[in-house]
This record gives sequence, C-alpha cells and structure tokens, in this order.
Amino acid sequence: SDKAKIRRLLKTARGQIDGVLKMIDEDKYCVDIVNQIMASGAILRKTAKEVLKAHMNSCVADSFAGGKQKEKDKKINEVMGIIDKMNVI
Repeated sequence: SDKAKIRRLLKTARGQIDGVLKMIDEDKYCVDIVNQIMASGAILRKTAKEVLKAHMNSCVADSFAGGKQKEKDKKINEVMGIIDKMNVI
C-alpha cells in the first residue's frame, strides 16, 4: 500500500483521539465526544481497508501466482478472518 497515505490516515486518527482526550479533560458535551470517537473509528476502518487491499494485491496475488493450493487456501482464510472481524458481510 501507499505507506505515506497509511501514515497520514493514522496520524489523522491519532490527532482525533488526542482531541477526544482534550474534550474529556475540558468536560465537553458527551454527544460531541461520541461523534469524534466515531469519526476516529471511521478513519481507522478506512486505514484497515487500505492495508487489506495492499495485502490482497501483493501477498495474496503472489500466493496465487505460485500455484500451491495450500498457500492459496491459507491466504484466503486469512482474508476471510479479517472480513469476519470487520463485520462487512
């Protein structure tokens, strides 16, 4: 994946989380805090998708090019495990 893009997204999420901590320290309105937490989560989900896409374009594609069924099955199971954790289907 584009490492610069991933780093930028993670730094943005970190900045949002730091902002949430500041909001808590300043006793900001709870709903505003929850909205910021959800925004941070959205960026982290987007980042995870980018990393998974890169994994599929490199590691998974390489295992399919290699032709070994055991390796293909392993990579498919890895990706399916991540999809299960992401609750996208």
